Amino acid sequence: MIDLQNVSKTFTLHNQGGATIRVMDGATLSVAQGECVALTGASGAGKSTLMRMIYGNYMAQGGAIRVGGVDLVQAEPREIIRIRREVLGYVSQFLRVVPRVPTLDVVAEPLRAVGVPRDEAQDRARALLSQLNIPERLWSLSPTTFSGGEQQRVNIARGFAHAYPAMLLDEPTASLDAANREVVLGLIAEAKARGAAIVGIFHDEAARDRVCDREIDVSRFSPARAA
Repeated sequence: MIDLQNVSKTFTLHNQGGATIRVMDGATLSVAQGECVALTGASGAGKSTLMRMIYGNYMAQGGAIRVGGVDLVQAEPREIIRIRREVLGYVSQFLRVVPRVPTLDVVAEPLRAVGVPRDEAQDRARALLSQLNIPERLWSLSPTTFSGGEQQRVNIARGFAHAYPAMLLDEPTASLDAANREVVLGLIAEAKARGAAIVGIFHDEAARDRVCDREIDVSRFSPARAA
């Protein structure tokens, strides 16, 4: 479902005479349906860079990144948007939403984008918000006014609203209390059980041990290490 072959990435420093830095070479990994793979490595190893390349935020300089059979390195922008809407979910650490949109609609939006009727989408959103302990009195408010922990839980609810065949999780249990951490680990387990292929960054080692099937040390793809 998620397959990377010989992926490379450079950054160009335009404010330093166009100098280029090679940050990744030969990144190769495959994630099957129902499998969760953790990206590991020291800070700066390239975990977030690799995640952003899989999602299409960063363009790879070489290799192939296939999600659901589509090579995102070669795909047109509209095809990448379709993959994000239908196939590849991304739970980031930070909630980015349009201000003044009610929380219930923020969480329901991924379902509405794939054609789920409004009432059905909102029912799913209500269930997730309740499960993640977001008080009902807040559902009609914009989550931009919420605390950091509440925003994170709204982001998680939004990310798990649609049954994406593939998912990217960036520190999904960071800063959560014990009860909500258990809810999130349960959602990940449910996604795996329905066949989702998951790539995640988990600094929470106990959470990683519970939900991940194996680990990939991203530093092995570092040109500096290879040198």
